Order: sequence, then structure tokens, then C-alpha cells
Amino acid sequence: MTTFEPVAARLAGGFTRPIDQDTLRKALQKALPATDLGELDAIKDLPGMVGAGATTLHKVWRAGIDLGARAGQPRIDAIAALQEAVFAELPEGMLPPGEIVERARKRLPQAMKILGPVQVRGLTDMSPCWRPLFLELAEHVEVRWVAGPRHVPEWLAGSRVIIEHSPSSSPTLQATSASTALHEAIEALRWARELIASGRAKPSEIAIAAASPGDYDDHFLTLRADTNLDLKFVHGTSALASRDGQAAAALAEILVRGITHSRMRRLASLCRGCGLFEPLPEGWLRVIPEDAPMATPASWQRLFANLTAASWPDEVDHTGELRRLVDTITSSLDDAEEIGRAVLPPTALTIWRRGVEAGPVVALPLNLEGLRSLEDSKDAPSSVAWMPASALAAAPRPFVRLLGLTSRGWPRMGSDDRLLPDHVVPTSELSPLSIGVADRRDFETIAATTEKELVLSRPRRDGEGRLLGKSPLLHGRTADETYLQRNDVPAHAMSEVDRITARSAEFRLTPLARSAEGCWVDWFREEVTAHDGLIRAHHPMIDGLLDRMQSATSLKRLLRDPLGFVWRYGFGWKTPRVGIDPLTLDNREFGEILHGVLEKTVVDLEAEGGLITADAASVRAAIDRALENTRDSFEAERAVPPAAIWSRTLAEVRGLAVAIVRPEDEVPLPEQRSFAEVPFSREDVDASIELPWDPAEAVTIPLAGFRITGAIDRLNISGDGTKVRVNDYKTGRPPRSADEYVLDGGKEIQRALYAFAVKQLLGSDIEVEAALNFPRHGRSLPLANADEVLEQLSIFLAAARSNLQGGRALPGPDTAIAYNDLRFALPANAAKSWFNRKRAPATLALDDAAAIWEVK
Repeated sequence: MTTFEPVAARLAGGFTRPIDQDTLRKALQKALPATDLGELDAIKDLPGMVGAGATTLHKVWRAGIDLGARAGQPRIDAIAALQEAVFAELPEGMLPPGEIVERARKRLPQAMKILGPVQVRGLTDMSPCWRPLFLELAEHVEVRWVAGPRHVPEWLAGSRVIIEHSPSSSPTLQATSASTALHEAIEALRWARELIASGRAKPSEIAIAAASPGDYDDHFLTLRADTNLDLKFVHGTSALASRDGQAAAALAEILVRGITHSRMRRLASLCRGCGLFEPLPEGWLRVIPEDAPMATPASWQRLFANLTAASWPDEVDHTGELRRLVDTITSSLDDAEEIGRAVLPPTALTIWRRGVEAGPVVALPLNLEGLRSLEDSKDAPSSVAWMPASALAAAPRPFVRLLGLTSRGWPRMGSDDRLLPDHVVPTSELSPLSIGVADRRDFETIAATTEKELVLSRPRRDGEGRLLGKSPLLHGRTADETYLQRNDVPAHAMSEVDRITARSAEFRLTPLARSAEGCWVDWFREEVTAHDGLIRAHHPMIDGLLDRMQSATSLKRLLRDPLGFVWRYGFGWKTPRVGIDPLTLDNREFGEILHGVLEKTVVDLEAEGGLITADAASVRAAIDRALENTRDSFEAERAVPPAAIWSRTLAEVRGLAVAIVRPEDEVPLPEQRSFAEVPFSREDVDASIELPWDPAEAVTIPLAGFRITGAIDRLNISGDGTKVRVNDYKTGRPPRSADEYVLDGGKEIQRALYAFAVKQLLGSDIEVEAALNFPRHGRSLPLANADEVLEQLSIFLAAARSNLQGGRALPGPDTAIAYNDLRFALPANAAKSWFNRKRAPATLALDDAAAIWEVK
């Protein structure tokens, strides 16, 4: 069984072969850059030109058009020049249809010995280029056109071709309408499953088809995995639907659009253990800073410079291997073949090469999207077939379901050729069988050749909700149409998930459903439940969490959002920070840069003789050095805004640093010594750094029992050690009234905690001034009565600790705020629904700990 092209090539003799699609594309890829195409020369390097050229040349050859005889028209001359250039690139013996026909006609007297009797099955027409040879072949051998109930082309009339007819089949007809294309695909698989389960049909007897199957391929690819049904994609699947295809696409994205952190992670996950990735150890991606975009060569060079053997999971330095990998995948587009060979696994490399040959390398991602893979693990003869209508018309099956019978989907609208429009070569001549006529003929053929059951299906709406009209092919076919709703209970489910979700009574008995229903009911109860944060008392995880070292940030969350405290610090949940270039920095990132500049500046000036004695020029020079150092570190690890905004941000940091390092309105302490970013309760501090205390000494809050750690932004100590100033810098907006800003409902506990830490580390008899500074607004908010505030705070923290130990990890006022990065774990619209119901019972259950929310 074969098509007519190989038959003609065999008759032509020698090593004659027809031109296949892949070889034609390779020839075009080589010919286009070197060929003068006249008026088409300006577009010959654009993506899609290889595909457009291949399609046009195939149409010209199949229509039997002699371009030389039509010379003189610029567009014809351009296509003729392209054709000659392609012929020069073709292998020896590979010929266009016209030349194959000429050679074959000379050997027709030997046709009986070479071919013997010929039968044609499943066709309704033949390309014009083959018709003369086919008719003459019937003069020398017996040629039968087994039409069955199909259309017989008019050009066979009066020839010696024997035409065999058979009556049309009379299958059972059904018409259905589904809500969308996805719903159509689901109903089709339910129908196929019912046919197989009932014993009415074998998988090999069932076909599902559409005029344009590409509209449904993604749906069927997903549903096939869910149904565990042998569904054969006769026309192939997208090459990118496989892991190897995704590996090729990941490399193409880096090569064409540039390397970034996220793109490197994607490629590494798909090419693990292959090529240049093979020498890198498991978990090597951790050497790349998590928040860094790594979008420039300079960022990678900084990374390479900072890597040591200790940076790698196996404590062996693989910097050379990583550098070689990065250099390879960021090299020239002209080296695409070598890059793919160095990185990709074998199957992905095959897809990669096809993409490189399909068009300009600069359009490689688009080239790969257009590739299809005909390799399918499903065996066609024993599987349900998902196929184009044209293929089904040639190879009918007894049970058929046709999809997409809408006014625009079947028959489809034809269009001009992309390179030879209708005004140059009439479409009726270039494509004698238009797509609309072919669709109608395929439909009639399928209807006539389906033996037992034919289901005609259409979607009522498209993917965007627009109404779709009926196909004209449906008119007069069936009297009634079954209206299928998406939430109908199926008579036969396509999968276990489909079955169990369609039967609510049975589904309600499953553990998953009982848990979900219980959660839903609990969310609507006017009391706190296990689904709101109630857990068993003295849970080991909670006890261990409370015994860990705490920070001002974690304790603030404990006070204002106990549920989020457990999620963040117990479960380790956090929002991933994707290295995407931002438009601006948020306050937290701005503060990190400012704190880094202040720390380096203070350390530098103290080492040069003291911050207080330094002149203005020295201060500015130290700030500039610190800003440059901090900028380089930040750029190596984080995403930064566009250049103009980034420069302005750094200028603002510099201005604030000048105002902060030595404020004009602040009277220095006698013989003052200054420190920046001073750690406490930390054991990982560099011993060479000069500090006013032992950083490993633990600080414990009285009554509450929490051990706390942190880093004080700025610490000024008098020469005799009797007076200390603690400054914490904030880049946000200050409160309106300092008198009403003490604990601020538990939001501001840093001053009290840091003042207590200083007294515990330096002695209880020293005088401590703790203040929040807002340099952008020139305001400072000192904390009055620090000892009283700490005593009050300790009571609240002790109550919060007792609540967690008692199993009350409940929501607080910060649980449902817009800035909570863990809102994704809350019920939908939590702030306006769930939290409003739970606020009062949660406040009552948290008892004394909730009182801090009302404290100024």
C-alpha cells in the first residue's frame, strides 16, 4: 500500500525519488540567502519564509504549472529563481513531479513487469501533475479505481480505468452540541469508552475526527493521560508536547532571547545529566543567587569570581564546567548546531536540528512550535484514532464521531497562497481542489463510508464565550440535536475522576470529599475550628518552633498573625522571588541597599580614625565607595530596574546616606564610637569584626522566654560606656503622632526589643535611647519609658506563646491584609468573608494576647 508518487518514481526507474518535505526545507534553507528573489528579496530572511516557499513550490509542482512559460511577471520570476536554486541543492535522483512523469512515460511499455495491476483506494481525486501518467498507465496495465460510495473525479470519464462503485452505508446518525471544544473532547472520549466497555466496538473500530484537529490537540493530549485510553494521534503531536521538545525549546529561548536565571533553571531541569550538564553535581543550581536575574554577561562573571569549592554541594570546584556551559549556550546563533549537540539529549537534538532547518535561526522558537512528531507510543491498528477528516475519508472506521461542525470550522474558508496570490496565478489553477470543497467532499465521504454509527458534534461557544453557528453540512442530516450541558451526569464516564465527580453521593463518601466538605462547612461557622488554626496542645512542631531563635519580624507576626507565624516559620512557606527585572524597588529592597551602604560607610570611617572626627569630604568619599560596593553586590544577586530608574534610586540612597551617617541636628555623644548592622545572639559572625559585645551571647526576653536575635542598624556608644543610642532606619512613611506610636498594636516592637538587648549585653545601668528614624521625611521617633514598654510587651508575648502551646494558631488582624504574602493559602476573598466571620471568635479565643491590637 503506497501513494501514487512512489509508484511513478518506481516506474521512472534508476534512483528516482520524489521530493520529500524535509529535504525541500533543507534545500530552501540553503538556497534562500544566496538567491536574488527580486520583489521577494526583502522578506526572504523572515521567519516562515521556508515554510511558505515549500508550500508554494509543492502547489506549483502538483498543479503542473510551468513557471518558465509564464516568465515576465516579477512574482513568477522570483518563484522560478527560487525553484532553480532549490533544484541545485537537491540530492542526485530527487526530482519534481513533472520530471518524474516524463521519465515514467518513457518506460510505460515495461509497466506490467515493473508494477503489475494497480488499484487505487480511498481517493476522491488526484493532483493534476499525475493525471496524464495515470491515464496512460491504464493503457498498459489493469488499473482499478475502487471508489466505493465516494465521489469519482470527472477526468476519469472515458478512460480505460476500471471504476468500482459500491452503495453508501447507512449508519445510525446522532447530532449533539457541547458547550465548548473542550467539552466536545470530553464527550467524545466518554462515547468511545462506552462503546468499548459495552462490547459494541473494539478500539480499532472507533475514530474521532475534525477538519482542523489542531484546535483540539491540546485537549486530547491532556485528556488521554487522564483517561488511560489508547488514543492514537494519526497526524502526530506537537514536538513541544514532549519533554525532549521542551528541552529544545528551553535552549532556543536562551539562544535567541538571552540567558536568565529562570531560563537556565528550566534548561537544567530538562537536560539533567546530558552533555555539558553531566559534570555538574546534583543540586548545583543553588550556587546561583535565588533572587538574581542573571540576565547579563557581567552578572555571570561576578558569580564565577565569587564561587569557591565550598559553594558547591559536593565541595568540589566546578566553576570551570559551569563557565564552559554558560559560554556555550550564549554563543553565536551561527553555532546553533554545535550548541545543541553540546547540551541536548539525543531525541531533543533531533528536534533541535529540525527546528534549525525549518527557518532562520533567529526565529528558532517559532520554528520549533511548528514541528510535529509522528512518533506515538500508541499502536494505530489497536487504538482509538484521533485524526484529520481527510485521513478518515481515506481509511474509514465503523464508529465515527466528527467534531467542530461550526459555520466557520467545517467547511473552512480558503485563502490565497502566501507567495502566489490569486491575481498572479488563479487560486483555482494553483489549488484545483480548494479547502472548502475538500472539506465538503471529506464529510460526504465519511458519511457514506461509516458503517454503524456516526455522531455529528459541534461546540456552541468558542474559548472566549462567543456564540458559534451551525455548519451548513448539518442541515437536513438529523431532525433532532442533543443539547449536552457541561455539568450533565455522564451515562458512561471517560475516567475514574470523571466517574467519581459525576456521582455526588458516592464522591461524598470518599475521604477527600469528606475533608473538603468539612473544611467548607467550618469556614462558614461563627466559631473557630481546626480549619481556622486550632491544633492539639503542645504539638511537637509548635514547641520546637517556639524554642528557636526569634527575630523582631517573627515576633511581630506571632502577635498579629499567629496562623501566619506557624505557616511561615513552622512550615517554611514563603513566596518565591522570581528574578524578573522590576520597574522600581520596593521599600524592603531599598532599605537593604541603604543599610548596606550605611554599614560599610561606618565601618570604613571608624577604621580611619572615627566617624565623628572625619570631615565632610571623607564622609562623602566613604559613602561613594560603600555605594559602589553595595551596588555591585546587589546587581549580582537581585533584579534591578531599568538603567535610568536604577541610577536615580542609587542617587537617592546616596543622599539619604549623607543625611544619616552624621545628622546635622544630632549632638554626638562624648568620645562617641559608632557601629553599624551590629549583630547579637549570633554565632556565625566574623571574629575579625570589631563589636561592642560578644555576638554569640544569648538575649532572652523575661517572662515570655523567647530568645531573640537581630542586627541593630546603628549603635552609638559614649566613650565611658554609660550612654548608648540605638537607631533603626525606616524608608517608609512615619506616623502622624509620635505619642500614639509606641507598640502600634504590635506592629512596632523593634525599639523595645533592641533597647532591652543592649541593656542585657552592656549592663542594666547604662542609659539607652532607642529611636526609629525616617530619613526620607527627616523625622525621628524616640521610645520613651523603654523599660515599661518592654514589660508590657513581655506580657503580650507570654500570652501569645501560651496560646500557641495551647493549640490556638488563629488568624489575627494581619492575616487577611493585602500585603500578606501567604494569602494564597486562605479562603478566596478572605478579607471580606471568612475573616469577618472569624474575627470575633478568634479574638475571644486568643484572650490576653489579642489585647495588644488595641495598644497605641
